[in-house]
Amino acid sequence: MGRLLLASALALCALAQKPPPTRTDNVREVIHGVEIVDPYRWLENQDSPETRRWIDAQNAYSRPILEKLPGRARIAKRLSELMDIDEAAAPHVRGGRYFFARRLAGRQQPVIYMREGLNGRDQVLIDPAPLSPDHTASVTLLDISDDGKLVAYGIRRGGEDEVTVRLLDVDTRKELADELPRGRYGISILPGRSGFYYSRFEKAGPRVYFHAIGKSASADTVVFGEGYGPEKGISARVSENGRYLLIQVSEGSAGDRSEIWVQDLKRGTPPAPIVKGLQGRFTGRIGGDMLYLATNWEAPNGRVLAVDLRNPARERWRVVVPEGPDAIDEFSAAAGRLFVSYLRNASSTLAVFTPEGKRLPDLPLPGIGSVSAVNGTWSGREAFFEFDSFHTPVTILRYDAGTGKQDVWWSPNVRIDRGKLELKQVWYSSKDGTRIPMFLLHRKGLKLDGNNPVFLTGYGGFDISLTPAYSPTAVLWAENGGVFAQPNLRGGGEFGQQWHRAGMLEKKQNVFDDFFAAAEWLIRNGYTKPQRLAISGRSNGGLLMGAAITQRPELFGAVVCGYPLLDMLRYDQFLVARWWVPEYGSASDPAQFKYLYAYSPYHRVRRGAKYPAVLFVTGDADTRVAPLHARKMTALLQASTGSDRPILLRYDTKAGHSRGMPIGKRIEDLTEELAFLYWQLGVNP
Repeated sequence: MGRLLLASALALCALAQKPPPTRTDNVREVIHGVEIVDPYRWLENQDSPETRRWIDAQNAYSRPILEKLPGRARIAKRLSELMDIDEAAAPHVRGGRYFFARRLAGRQQPVIYMREGLNGRDQVLIDPAPLSPDHTASVTLLDISDDGKLVAYGIRRGGEDEVTVRLLDVDTRKELADELPRGRYGISILPGRSGFYYSRFEKAGPRVYFHAIGKSASADTVVFGEGYGPEKGISARVSENGRYLLIQVSEGSAGDRSEIWVQDLKRGTPPAPIVKGLQGRFTGRIGGDMLYLATNWEAPNGRVLAVDLRNPARERWRVVVPEGPDAIDEFSAAAGRLFVSYLRNASSTLAVFTPEGKRLPDLPLPGIGSVSAVNGTWSGREAFFEFDSFHTPVTILRYDAGTGKQDVWWSPNVRIDRGKLELKQVWYSSKDGTRIPMFLLHRKGLKLDGNNPVFLTGYGGFDISLTPAYSPTAVLWAENGGVFAQPNLRGGGEFGQQWHRAGMLEKKQNVFDDFFAAAEWLIRNGYTKPQRLAISGRSNGGLLMGAAITQRPELFGAVVCGYPLLDMLRYDQFLVARWWVPEYGSASDPAQFKYLYAYSPYHRVRRGAKYPAVLFVTGDADTRVAPLHARKMTALLQASTGSDRPILLRYDTKAGHSRGMPIGKRIEDLTEELAFLYWQLGVNP
C-alpha cells in the first residue's frame, strides 16, 4: 500500500510540474490545395543551439520523474535475470573454423569468437570492450574468407546503423591496414583473399564497389549501381565457388519489385540481368552453378525457383519448391539442401528440400516459436539455425545433412518457470471483418475480471512478421499478473503477399483498425479495461502508437512510443526515408497525400483532447528514423492535451535505432519504460 501511495504522490508531483514551454513558429504551406500549419518546424534542425537547449530542457523535466518511478529496483532486478544471460548467435563455418558472436553474462557487449573444429576451444577474436569506456561501441561479424583466415567486421557506435569496416588476420590476430569509413555496408570476400566486394548506401543511391586488399579505399571502383537512386537497395555476394557475383536490387525496403543480376567473374563479363521487370520480390542463393530464387512472383505465399546460371533463360527456370498454403518466411541454401521456414498461423515450421525439390522430413522444433539465421556452406554438411519463443531465449540447433539428425549446439540458462505461464493464440475480427490472430502470454488461471494490466504491442508493416520471439517484457509482465498481447496485424508477412499489401499505402488504416480491434477484444472478453491497457511500439510500430494516441485516445491508459515516424507529410525528406516510399507513399503525390494526411499522427492532434500518458523515446544516434518526429510530437502534445496525464520525452544523445547498446543500458531503458507504464496503470510491479 505504501508503494502505491508513493506512486500516487509522484503522479501528483509530476502533474504539478508543467513541461517546459516550446515556442511556436507557424510555418504555413499549401500542399495540393490544402493549407498545412506546422508550429514546430524549427525543431527539425537537430544541431541548432535552440533545439539542443530544448532537448536539455525536456530531459531536465522528464529525468526527475522517470528516475523516481516506483518499482524500478524490482523491475531492474528481474530484467537483469532475464536479459543478462549467456547468449550466442548461430555460427558460420569456414575452413573448419567456427565463427560466432557470444555475450557472457556480466559482459556489456557481444564478443566475436572462433573455434577450431566443432568441439574446439573458444578463442576470443575481437573484443569491443577497449573501444569505448562507456561500452557503447559494439562489433558485428560482416564476412569471413572461405579458408577462415580473414575476418571482416564492423564497429558500431551507439545505436547507429552505420559501421566502420576493418579486417583481421585470424592466424596472426593482427589488423590489416584496410579500412572503410563509417557507412552502411554489406561485405563479401573473394576466395583467395585478394579483395572483397561491398555494397554501400550513399546519398545518390546504393553502389557496389570492389576493394583490392592492401589498397586504399579511395581507389575502390564502382562495379554496379550507377543510375539507381536512394529509393533502391542493393546487396552483392560472391558465390562459394568464387565464380559468380550475385547482385540483388530491391525497390524500397519491402517493395514488390526486385532485380537479380549475376556477373560471371571467371569469364570477366559484366553483370547480366536474370530477373528484371517482373512484379514480385526475389531473394537469391547460389549453390554450385545453380541460382535458387525465393519469390512471391505469381505466388503470393512464395515459392522457390531453380535457375541454371550456365543457361539462365527464363523458359528454363523450374519450380523446386511450389507455393503452399503457408507463407514462406525465410529461405536458405546450405549443406546441399534448401531450407524453407514457413509461417503457420504466425509460428515457424522448418522444411528441408533436396536441390531437385524432394521434401525431406521437417526439422522438429521445441514448440511454438520462431526460426531464424539458417547458416551453412553449400559444400559442407552442417547447417545451424536459431529458435526462440516469448518465454524461451535463443537456442541454436545443428543439422547434419549426412545423417538427417539435429542436436542442440547452444542452449541458454535462464530462470523462468514456464509451467506457471500459458501461451495461447486467439482470433478476433477487425473493423472490416478480417480475422486477425493474437498471441497471449499470462499466468495460468488468469481471472477475466476486466482488471488485469495488459501490455499490447504491434508492428504491421514492411512485410515483417511478428512471430513469437524471446521477450523479457512478456515474461516479466506475465509473471507480475498481467497479460502480454501481440496481434499479427495486416502489413506484416505472416500470411504472405496479400497480407502485406492489405496494410500498406492507401490501406495503412487497416493496420491501425486491426490494432484497435485487438484492444477492444481484450476489453470485451474481460482481460482488461482502458485504464489498465498499456501499448508500446517502435519505428513503424511507433507510427502505430502515434495513430493509437490520436485516433483512439480513450482506449489506452499509457503509451511508450519509440523511435517513431509521426509527421507523414515530411518523413521522406530525411535520412534514408525515401527507401520507404513504396511502403507508405509520398505527400508529393496528390493521391497519396490524401491518405497520408488523413492518418498522419502529427496532423491529427487536436487541442483540448484528453490524451493518454505518453513516453516518447528517441536519440541523436537514430540514423534511420529522424528524431525530429519525436521532438515535434512531444512539443505538440504537451501544448495540446486536455488531460492531466504526463507527456514525457526521453532523449539520449547516444541511443539509436540499431542494436549495439550495452546490456546495462538496455536493461536501464526497459526498466524505465515498464515502470512508466505500471505507474500510469496504477499497478505496483
